[in-house]
Amino acid sequence: MQPHEFWQDVFPPKSFDTGSGYRHFFPATLEDGRQILLPIRQLSDGKHALASLIINQASFAVEEALATELAARLAPFEPDVIAGLPTLGLTLAAAVARKLGHARYVPLGTSRKFWYVDDLSVPLSSITTPDQKKRLYVDPRMLPLLEGKRVVLVDDVISSGTSIVAGLTLMQTCGVEPIAIGAAMLQTERWRQPLADLMSHWPERVVGVFRTPLLARGEDGAWRAV
Repeated sequence: MQPHEFWQDVFPPKSFDTGSGYRHFFPATLEDGRQILLPIRQLSDGKHALASLIINQASFAVEEALATELAARLAPFEPDVIAGLPTLGLTLAAAVARKLGHARYVPLGTSRKFWYVDDLSVPLSSITTPDQKKRLYVDPRMLPLLEGKRVVLVDDVISSGTSIVAGLTLMQTCGVEPIAIGAAMLQTERWRQPLADLMSHWPERVVGVFRTPLLARGEDGAWRAV
């Protein structure tokens, strides 16, 4: 499979057998059994790897499938507004808000406009950009859309938990406690402890479309869940 072909199709249930491990791709399985192929990214230790999702490179069909399922899982929380984390979380957040019948959503950002205030910002890093020092901002003009509302915070992938903790910290700065957190992919379980350290109930408020494990390479060269 060529690199540009990942994240482009939603396959029927049981299209890919996973019994003998994974070599070139990881088939993520949706609740109804349909599958999406994710590339496997080897980590720096050479022994472990992660399945990857870059939603703004996905086909519209894949984006539609992920947004539809995430919106269905978030609907029982009856959110008033969806807030999206940059950068890739904005694509999913906007689509989920539309699925929920909302007229708009609140995009958080890392680009400081001249009318922003530093008091409404927090440091931000992520697993995919660990060396980039950024700040996460909320536009002060968006505060009336968040205050006193049932807010759901959405990102594309929750992995180490660093980005989502920054989002939650920013919401706390705004006097807002989201009712839930949504993501397309929950990558391993590493995110649980950072969220629990922030507040013990947060891991139980996380909703994902699918989960992917940490992978380890076997003697036969295949990757298997740890």
